[in-house]
Amino acid sequence: MDSPASGSETAAVSSAFDRFDPRVQKWIWDQGWQSLRSAQEHAAEPIMAGDRDVIVAAATASGKTEAAWLPICSVLATAPPETGVKALYLSPLKALINDQHSRLDQLCEYLELPVHRWHGDVAGSQKKLVLRKPDGLLLITPESLESLFVNQGEKMGKLFGGLRYVVIDELHSFIGTERGAQLRSLLHRLELATRHQVPRIALSATLGDFAAAAEYLRPGAGEDVVVIDAAEERAELRLQLRGYIAADPIKAAADPTGELVDWAKGAIVDHLFATLRGTDNLVFTNARGLVETYTDLLARRCADANLPNEFLPHHGNLSKEVREHVEERLKASDTPTTAICTSTLEMGIDIGSADSVAQIGAPLGVSVLRQRLGRSGRRGQPAVLRLYVSENQLDERTPPADAVRAELMQTIAMVDLLLERWYEPPDLKKLQLSTLLQQVLSVIAQRGGADAASMFDALCARGPFRNVDQPMFVALLRVMGQAELVAQAGDGLLLHGQAGERLVNHYSFYTAFTTDEEYRLVSRGRTLGSLPVDYPVSVGSLLIFSGRRWRVLSVETEQKIIDLEPARGGKPPSFPGVGAEVADEVRRRMRQWYESDDVPPYLDKIAQRLLDEGRSSYKRLLLAQQPIVSWGRDTVLMPWRGDKIMNTLAVVLRQHHLEVGQDGVALTVRRTNAFGLWELIRDLAVDRQPAPLVLAETVANKASEKHDRFLTEELLIASYAARSLDVPGAWSALAELATAPRPESEAE
Repeated sequence: MDSPASGSETAAVSSAFDRFDPRVQKWIWDQGWQSLRSAQEHAAEPIMAGDRDVIVAAATASGKTEAAWLPICSVLATAPPETGVKALYLSPLKALINDQHSRLDQLCEYLELPVHRWHGDVAGSQKKLVLRKPDGLLLITPESLESLFVNQGEKMGKLFGGLRYVVIDELHSFIGTERGAQLRSLLHRLELATRHQVPRIALSATLGDFAAAAEYLRPGAGEDVVVIDAAEERAELRLQLRGYIAADPIKAAADPTGELVDWAKGAIVDHLFATLRGTDNLVFTNARGLVETYTDLLARRCADANLPNEFLPHHGNLSKEVREHVEERLKASDTPTTAICTSTLEMGIDIGSADSVAQIGAPLGVSVLRQRLGRSGRRGQPAVLRLYVSENQLDERTPPADAVRAELMQTIAMVDLLLERWYEPPDLKKLQLSTLLQQVLSVIAQRGGADAASMFDALCARGPFRNVDQPMFVALLRVMGQAELVAQAGDGLLLHGQAGERLVNHYSFYTAFTTDEEYRLVSRGRTLGSLPVDYPVSVGSLLIFSGRRWRVLSVETEQKIIDLEPARGGKPPSFPGVGAEVADEVRRRMRQWYESDDVPPYLDKIAQRLLDEGRSSYKRLLLAQQPIVSWGRDTVLMPWRGDKIMNTLAVVLRQHHLEVGQDGVALTVRRTNAFGLWELIRDLAVDRQPAPLVLAETVANKASEKHDRFLTEELLIASYAARSLDVPGAWSALAELATAPRPESEAE
């Protein structure tokens, strides 16, 4: 893996600018730029060479987009005329495609290069134009590219025959996910269809492991990927972590319905209201239901003060029109707006520069925190980050996992790692069998039938699913045959079976991840968004949605429409979702903070109090010496390891007929004593490590991905072991736990 000079080394004269096409140079001058940014300077040469893959890693708003497209457009401007799309841009978000389309269209006007969009909201007439006259740049989501393979399979060679570059935005959002496995497969299949290797240019602001990212980008040849690490001098960071102690619920002064609101939520709302009004801000929560809760409370603060509401919601279940309204308000300089949001505003949609970013609750990850922080501190202004953490009051019944103030300590650990530029490493060991099943069906649709050997070669042997060997692939095809997903013709050609035909022809096929069936929420003919169909809704019930309160007028189950009217009461809906996996390094850093006397300077007084309480509990429980703690009739195990290792430890202990509950930093082993658990751990630590497949076999519920329902038990075991178990890490933790002092036995 070749890494050119870092962004800290700036050139006195721009060699990159001199290499660009004169029309690209004119565009740069017309923007009023005085110089190129570091990423733009260093990316130009390897991208224009056109013979290697490139990763551009640079902070948000550091010019990554132009770092890719200025050299690409310079190459395309003088390329010989060929039929087909010349450059493909893949994005995780439709909104990001729309935003980049407007930016690239301005640049490409200078070059007379067409720029096309292709996703679910683009008119059919625009898509037909691409099919009829493919040329220029095509901006697309992985799902829409999948639909092209399925529905235009025989035309893919012609559509992309002139392809010179592929640009992948927000690379970190794909790595290690089902969607990321789908994207890698699509990229490889695209090269098979065009019969030539196409340079891949990947952009990201939050990569910690460049080697793993490079291997993801070009499976089997990651060492050949050029990495541009443009780590420019950081903007000043102003940081505060505010602590809150949740007391018994009290009546919220701003709530005329008399509903009860947790004191900590009310206090957080008070601070947000007093601090953020009159400016542009992003307030991130970790759940869509919390977006609705905080938006509602803040809107009512505005109403009580007879002030216009500046606090608006933004999450994935809101309609496109509602989200775009918030985005336009954030861009406008004359309308102060604070968006309460989830990950929908994490990525590079152009909303201007936020005056500050807030995070309610412990961040989902260090890379997520970096991505969110990047929304503030542009144009030479300091980046402002406010963190809000609430913990419950302590009493004699507080379990150890809560007594150590784990949420506060996790937040401190993540901030610590953020300042060191450490981010969670990607997991490339997953089998992704659910996505492989989807890709088998897609290849058959593309080719009108395919033989097993060529598919194994294209998808596994030389493709992205290299963790899947031939026997496992054959087992997958056998399963698909039994489920009537595929059928074999007399000459051995694999075709869609009846069930496979139905699956491929359904609109949901193009996504590699599970999508819930949803009701559409409507008020006076205007679509507000959607709710999962399994959410309990009845006529007359009250709901908080899109930052407002509603009464349900009617529920049409056949058309899946819920009609709403404004109301005074309501509660936010609960949305499905899973928490993020906490990395091993985060938990190790938490332990360092427990055993340190240092106090981060960014804590307010209550956060300092919470820190003191957490450390006091850590000392009182003797966790530095003995991470095995008696708690009533149960025993609590606190090894300070990441979630994957914690899950593996839980599986190991359940193998020995113990009832184990996972609670973040702790494993609670029910109805057992500390001495007995310590003895078991000592025995396990010196035992031979079990095979992951043997451990996975004991897990009851192994299905989690979209098409796992089709897999046999044997395939589910293999998939679960690769995805959810870290046996070497667990045995390292057991060896450390075994050195702890012997706990007292019940007899003593």
